[in-house]
Amino acid sequence: MKRRSFLKGTLATGAAAVAVNAGLLTPSTVLAAWNKKAFEAKSTDDALNAVYGSASAAKSGDIDLGAPAIAENGAVTPIKVDATKMSGVESISILAAKNPMPLVCEYSFSGPAMGYVSTRIKMGETQNVIAIVKAGGKLYKAEQEVKVTIGGCGG
Repeated sequence: MKRRSFLKGTLATGAAAVAVNAGLLTPSTVLAAWNKKAFEAKSTDDALNAVYGSASAAKSGDIDLGAPAIAENGAVTPIKVDATKMSGVESISILAAKNPMPLVCEYSFSGPAMGYVSTRIKMGETQNVIAIVKAGGKLYKAEQEVKVTIGGCGG
């Protein structure tokens, strides 16, 4: 480990500890709020209803869902959602239909942000990956099947 990196990390940790102890930094202001009902939902419709209040989304060709046709390891499946062709993107959600809890992630955008996300998700078996984009107050979706050879959710 480099000395400079170690000293920077130690200084940052020490400053955070002092701020917490002084009451300047509380966990409620540091941690992001999350939609517990949506992330614990057992079906895609329940998850979408919890996030957006509706489970109906129109298919859109303006959403580029990048997922491998075959994922060699379901524990680290790369996914990208590119909705930069759409204007007014408010949020992007990624769901894995057959996972025990299908909602994998939800990203909210504000202002002039571009609708693009890239991440790695965990999938237990071959299933459809669904990208939901909320733009202009409407829901749009793109869907793609991903075949998993080694499961990531207990497989």
